[in-house]
Amino acid sequence: MKLGYFAMPLHPLGRTWAETLQEDREAVILADQLGFHDAFIGEHLTDAHENITNSLLFQATLIAETSQIKLGTGTTNLSHMHPALVAANSAMFDHLSGGRLILGVSPGALSSDAEALGILDEDRTKMFADAVDVITAIWEREAPYDIAFEGNQFPVSTRRTQDDAMGLGSLHKPLQQPRPEIVGTVVAPFSKGVIAMGQKDFHPLSANFLLPQWVATHWPNYVQGKELAGVTAEPADWRIARTIFVADTEAEAREYAVSAENSPYRFYYKQMLTKMQKLGRVELFKTSRDEPDEAVTLERVLDHLVIAGTPESVTEQLLAFRERVGAFGEIVYAGLDWVDEARARRSMELMATKVLPAVNDAIGETQ
Repeated sequence: MKLGYFAMPLHPLGRTWAETLQEDREAVILADQLGFHDAFIGEHLTDAHENITNSLLFQATLIAETSQIKLGTGTTNLSHMHPALVAANSAMFDHLSGGRLILGVSPGALSSDAEALGILDEDRTKMFADAVDVITAIWEREAPYDIAFEGNQFPVSTRRTQDDAMGLGSLHKPLQQPRPEIVGTVVAPFSKGVIAMGQKDFHPLSANFLLPQWVATHWPNYVQGKELAGVTAEPADWRIARTIFVADTEAEAREYAVSAENSPYRFYYKQMLTKMQKLGRVELFKTSRDEPDEAVTLERVLDHLVIAGTPESVTEQLLAFRERVGAFGEIVYAGLDWVDEARARRSMELMATKVLPAVNDAIGETQ
């Protein structure tokens, strides 16, 4: 099993933008030093708590300060810009990073972002699907492209202006061939989007705020998509994010992850629960779909979704989680605000040096 990193990120109000951006950069630099396989960073335009407006731009600042870690957009919101821009900018990033780009994609779920961009009433799911087809076609084809899929709102061609002698009319290709890995985040139980990921050879990343029983619904759909493409699904291609805190003692782990008033884990899930209640999506935190909304409390969410403890305890919890959802290829550590920098760094260190090796030892013994 590989180890990845994902941050939305999400910070409390009152901190300066420069301070939180630097903290988020330090987390990725630390992940690189500890041998994490990849790091995904989210983006939003109009959320005061989520401070990164463009994940590709943010990750570009880390190319020279990291050496081996794959740098992923988590995600590029494809309704926010023309797919030709995404294809060209991602290709340049791939060359700048020496082939370390992972392109994470999603429609862009934040309605206030959509309103700011004048697309609140647009079908952003269709914009996403159209954009994905155009990005991959640009990378597959040569100029003048002549991309005009039926019903697709993003036709792309340079036929009228192409001049090979002048070097005009061609969009750059990424360094990785035939293309970089494309990852889609999965945030809903029984997501039909995972079927399309399997068909298109994209890889799913299941969100950290989904209960284990809902995470388990993603794999059968991915298998279905792969079967439709005539390919066998590989568990190694499935990433699952979890909210994890590792400490040297159980008491410290419990206090920082759950009970302390300034716990970044408590803050994160209070924000997420409030957002989902406002969006009418509190069912994400329900143990069954017919459960009443009142049954979903912050304390129960923390109990179900935060994996905390010593390295030995966290190892046991992750193995039990894997037993419940099935085999997968990467555990993605969710990064939160560094209320206590020393504890945050120590948790990542223990995750990389103690927990992951123990998990892999146990997996090897059972296979």
